[in-house]
Amino acid sequence: MTKGRTGRALAAVGGAARGGWRAAGRAARPALERVDAVAGRVAEVARPVVSPVTAAVSPYGWAVLAAAVATWVLGLAFSWLELLVVAVLLTVALLAAVGFVLGRFRYAVALDLAQRRVTVGDRAVGRLDVRNESSRPLLPSVMEVPVGTGAAAFPVPRLAAGATYEEIFTVPTRRRSVITVGPVRSVRADPLGLLRREVRLTDPEELFVHPVVKSLAGSSTGFLKDLEGRVTQDISNSDVSFHALRDYVPGDDRRHIHWKTTARTGQLMVRQFEETRRSHLAVLLSTRAEDYAGDDEFELAVSVCGSLGLQAIREDRGVTVLVNDGRLRGDDRTRLLDDLARVEAVPSRTRLVDVARVAGTTVGDASVVAFVVGSGVGAGELRAASARLPQEVHVMALQCVPGAPMSRNTVAELTVLTLGSLGELPLAMRRLSDA
Repeated sequence: MTKGRTGRALAAVGGAARGGWRAAGRAARPALERVDAVAGRVAEVARPVVSPVTAAVSPYGWAVLAAAVATWVLGLAFSWLELLVVAVLLTVALLAAVGFVLGRFRYAVALDLAQRRVTVGDRAVGRLDVRNESSRPLLPSVMEVPVGTGAAAFPVPRLAAGATYEEIFTVPTRRRSVITVGPVRSVRADPLGLLRREVRLTDPEELFVHPVVKSLAGSSTGFLKDLEGRVTQDISNSDVSFHALRDYVPGDDRRHIHWKTTARTGQLMVRQFEETRRSHLAVLLSTRAEDYAGDDEFELAVSVCGSLGLQAIREDRGVTVLVNDGRLRGDDRTRLLDDLARVEAVPSRTRLVDVARVAGTTVGDASVVAFVVGSGVGAGELRAASARLPQEVHVMALQCVPGAPMSRNTVAELTVLTLGSLGELPLAMRRLSDA
């Protein structure tokens, strides 16, 4: 009986305590929320001030700072004189490093590329112009200019007020690519590398390194040469190739009424035409890495593609360039070469047959289609890709194999030209035209 009353009393006390804790929690919750809000606002205000400081500390600097804190704690806790000496040295090194990165960057920097578009192997020159716009001298500093995946560092001497410093540099153009030059960064760092402060001073610039191309002027490129285009079997109400006469239908253009026949028959008759097709080149460049034995094959293929496309543009004929992941701009010489400078061979599930299927449905006005591939594309795949195109389209394949002798083979109705170098392209196209 007594134990039962005691248990009930303890349970009542416990319930009251839990209720008290819940009430206290509910009462304290608004205060905690206000504290969190205040802490968040303090963090937002302090972040712009603190982040430049933390960003200036290098990984080596963080390690030295951690070592300094540890040696101070252990040295004071155990009265260890040697550790205290190390702590003092580390602290002095950190404080001295601060002096190297303090100060404002009052530079006016200009990054100028003499040419933004060059060909592989050409000399690309850039100019870095640094000017002190402050009213007092500026201490020496370092200007870093990222070039592609690397970076070039240029030490800038002490500049008097209004003084300028100029640096000329060259950009390597050994490979076709788009090289990002800049942004220029002003760098201040201590000799030990504990602190490093960077300030971005310019925007990045792009340098296009175009592929080497071969002029095909004076040699037939296999294009159709008739000025009026090639007549097709498609019937049109407006063209230049007359086909027949038919009865007038409301909505027909009255300019096409044949009045002599109308007067003879007593019934309105209109002219009917056959559509003509302008010479249009479609180049299908494989960018599938598995289609090439190496980078040299792919670079030769890109150069062949560029040579064909530029010749079509030079002759004012339509050109469409398709790659495995889309279409390149073929409406202008510069835009085509810019796009070719970005092209890379990457592993892909999209094969030449898939690209040919896209070409057959999207480039319906093409009169000539050229496959530009590497040694990894076999005759069977070339034949299958050719079968995806309309029968009235002339199809040829240019297989790029550096060092191989030039040859001409036939796979079904497809002509396959093997090129060992870019210089063989004009002769190969002339032989193709004469065949």
